Amino acid sequence: MMSIDSLRQQLPGLSERIQGRLLSGSDEMAPHLIDWRKRMRGHALAVVMPENSESVAAVIRWCVEHRVAVVPQGGNTGLSGGSVPDDTGRSIVLSLLRMKSIRALDAINNTITVEAGCVLQQVQEAAAAIGKFFPLSLAAEGSCTIGGNLSTNAGGVQVLRYGNARDLCLGLEVVTADGEIWNGLRGLRKDNTGYDLRDLFIGAEGTLGIITAAVLKLYPAAAARRCALIGIESTDQALALLHLAQAHTGDSLTGFELLSDFCIELVTRHFADCRRPLQAHYPWYVLLELSSAQGDVQAGQALEALLAQAIEQGIAKDAAISETLAQFKAIWALREHVSEAQAAEGKNIKHDISVPISEIPRFIEHTDQALQKAHPGIRMVCFGHLGDGNLHYNVSPPASLSGKANEDRFLQWQASINEITHDSVAAFGGSVSAEHGLGTLRRDEAARYKSPVEMKLMHQIKLAFDPLGLLNPGKVLKPLGSAQGDLR
Repeated sequence: MMSIDSLRQQLPGLSERIQGRLLSGSDEMAPHLIDWRKRMRGHALAVVMPENSESVAAVIRWCVEHRVAVVPQGGNTGLSGGSVPDDTGRSIVLSLLRMKSIRALDAINNTITVEAGCVLQQVQEAAAAIGKFFPLSLAAEGSCTIGGNLSTNAGGVQVLRYGNARDLCLGLEVVTADGEIWNGLRGLRKDNTGYDLRDLFIGAEGTLGIITAAVLKLYPAAAARRCALIGIESTDQALALLHLAQAHTGDSLTGFELLSDFCIELVTRHFADCRRPLQAHYPWYVLLELSSAQGDVQAGQALEALLAQAIEQGIAKDAAISETLAQFKAIWALREHVSEAQAAEGKNIKHDISVPISEIPRFIEHTDQALQKAHPGIRMVCFGHLGDGNLHYNVSPPASLSGKANEDRFLQWQASINEITHDSVAAFGGSVSAEHGLGTLRRDEAARYKSPVEMKLMHQIKLAFDPLGLLNPGKVLKPLGSAQGDLR
């Protein structure tokens, strides 16, 4: 096995093979070796930033030749450690940030072809420039990249209407584990010509191949978008409101988010520009968005009619409706700043879970009680995409545990809190990772709930696509062995 020093001596040869940059100094590599939450840190031989797919393929071939692991990285905004190298220092971080070209726009076919390093917001703006709409939307859209979005099958706030990243992708370009380029950039809605390779690479977190470009779906831009923050007494009322909204607005229902009152309290405490739009406090709130092709007046009338009926039926208590773009953004800011507000409050334990939509009230009640019994005084920060069954079911320490020493004590409860939460998720037929991916953070937790047959099939797929185990080893699946050349 070649030593790390010997591998470093080979890096100039790698640099000569590619168009792009190769970073090997500790300071210039540092931002690529730590996760967004600053909790996971690794080491690497180098960070390589190729400028085209051919150079990505050249990097992979060099890594195969020298038996060096590859950790693909986009915007590095993930929350599960999927883009962070391990501690061995024997891997290459493959950053795709320099591959940010928009290769094609087809307004008739409603598609856009982009490279993996394109920031999500860049794709949204390119679509808007031709009167189209790309619906993937999440808090990190100003820095996350399309390659990362697809590799984790990102969700966001409009899954209810448009689906996850997987549903928004028609074709891919991928560099395989042996350094070949598969061109599957087909803008087809129907293509039944064999195994769907696209679906295998999406959500695989770079463990089966490196996504370098994608054909994405576009939609007609909405003529109007209106939203409302609605005060409710219970999560059962939230489900009743969802059912009512779906029945009366159909495809116009674009977003349906659930927030606890404590979420609103955190946001208004830590963001001075954010204000409560409702005077009274309610245990729960729904942030509901309608989009319409008919115009602002029609969207407003539809929303007002829906809310009037909800209040009349006792489903909702009160509501604030956006009348202007500024009000629209202000209401959405209450939802978008929850994670940052919780981070400003101090250490926290995050869960990105999904359960059947109909089970959400029972799940929250049951799991809240179990956690409070085990760890009295903890504060629940529960919010998320009620419309598709995905909750960010987060936990903050008791108010009495302030200061770093006490926060560290709180983090010692993490294993217990995770086990209680995830056992409850499994009991309700859910998943321990809805949209953040597994990485290393949830890898072993997910395996605990999967059947031996499912785990065997996943390992067989990994072995077939990456026989040397060099692509993002240790992510999604626990390595099968520690022998050199078997890093899976």
